[in-house]
Amino acid sequence: TTQGRPPNSMATEMRERSRSGALSCIPPENLLIGVPKKGRLHEQCIKLLVDGAGLDYRRPERVDIAHCKDAPVSLIFLPAHDIATYVSEGNVDMGITGQDVMAETEPDCANLETVVQLGFGRCKLAVQGPMSENIKDVASLAGKRIVTSFPVIAEKFFRQYETEATGKTKIKFVSGSVEAACQLGLADGIVDLVETGTTMRAAGLEIVEKIMDTQAVLIKSKKALHPELIATITRRIQGHITATQYQMIQYNVKRENLERAIVITPGKRSPTITGLDDNEWVAVSALVLRKEVQNIADKLEAVGADSILIFSIQNTRM
Repeated sequence: TTQGRPPNSMATEMRERSRSGALSCIPPENLLIGVPKKGRLHEQCIKLLVDGAGLDYRRPERVDIAHCKDAPVSLIFLPAHDIATYVSEGNVDMGITGQDVMAETEPDCANLETVVQLGFGRCKLAVQGPMSENIKDVASLAGKRIVTSFPVIAEKFFRQYETEATGKTKIKFVSGSVEAACQLGLADGIVDLVETGTTMRAAGLEIVEKIMDTQAVLIKSKKALHPELIATITRRIQGHITATQYQMIQYNVKRENLERAIVITPGKRSPTITGLDDNEWVAVSALVLRKEVQNIADKLEAVGADSILIFSIQNTRM
């Protein structure tokens, strides 16, 4: 049985899902994963699912449902802002979206949980104002006109600065091109995502105050129908993330220098040490952070390590 459900609840839900018109083309035993159909996360999500989780699929043109070839999984391509709600409601079992979207749809997301922080799509959600105004105190925008695609977050943020004198901040929702609002006279400031800052500066804007950092996350529904398959997909993705963050380093070192070498390469848990025909030497293998590998190789040379080899990792199970 699934926790919190009667014994036949899952089978009943699968039958109901199979009868629903929108999902009638999907086998009821399939795991459903919501994927952004376009936007800043789309390409990286597809790369993660295909290369990282092994979910190769065929998607007919202009169709928002794709079935995976070698796994009972269907990908549902949805607007990014809707994915958290679909997952929470149990319409799809898992999804990939941004932490900013989860915060915006928080009232509708009681039945979902974050499984893995994916490490891509990093940016910040910030209050921005015209450079010409040189706004230093975000409180000075309370009660004024704010345009944003994140009205729930914006309203909650500005509430702390509102007084009887300022009145309620006038939050206006715009689905796109938020950065043009100040130039067009629609807003005194905006709340929008900032990645590199290029678009922001081109629009004559600057950050007044950061509201939150955000990145892509893998989420799952507490109503999900396929817990074992969810666990398998999660392990695959976690293994892929580890492989992108780490490299394997192998080297030979004299036993008398082994202790100093291990301090340099302690591994993710511990290094693997293998004896050689020459008893004075051992071979060492360890995972090291990709961004630190060149400095680590230099340090190993300094303590007498020899035959240093560095390998990329395709995937892992840790």
